[in-house]
Amino acid sequence: MTPLDLSHPVWEQVHMVAPLILVGTREPDGRFDLAPKHLAMPFSWQDHYGFVCTSSHATYANARREGCFTVSFPRPDQIVITSLAAAPRHEDDQKHALAAVPTISASKVEGVLVEDAYLHLECELDRIIDGFADNSLIVGRVVAAAAAPDCVRDADIDAQEMIAHSPLLAYLHPGRFATITETRAFPYHVGFLR
Repeated sequence: MTPLDLSHPVWEQVHMVAPLILVGTREPDGRFDLAPKHLAMPFSWQDHYGFVCTSSHATYANARREGCFTVSFPRPDQIVITSLAAAPRHEDDQKHALAAVPTISASKVEGVLVEDAYLHLECELDRIIDGFADNSLIVGRVVAAAAAPDCVRDADIDAQEMIAHSPLLAYLHPGRFATITETRAFPYHVGFLR
């Protein structure tokens, strides 16, 4: 094993697999913002979802002020759309690149979701936990969710066949992405319980 230099983030020295999502929030002027996040995951076996964000970002301020956010899980062919959401703001404090991102309105919270993403979550803010250096954990309670029909698990369809037909997008931090088309069943030990 090679010791890693802890004066630099460990996460910048190796590749790690993560989801790549787009978080939607409402700006103070009523427009909607989308921002890509990869430090994100379900929080509990119930319906809570969270992501890491820095308090200097608009996403943090918007989620805190509005009390809600949306989450869109883009498909691999939406990688350019995902990149557009990372565009910097201009002098007028707007992300003009977002005009090229097709969205639909959320149904339960004030927000937008990325059209044709394979999974949509609408979340009411549950809590924000500050203090992870410059970062915070933002957790929401899922109040609405919808998935593309080709991505809904079905006991009658082999999981590998479904994923091969409807690939998943993964982020390989730092700075790479992958299309997941091939998977295998996990070899759980006999008697394993969640």
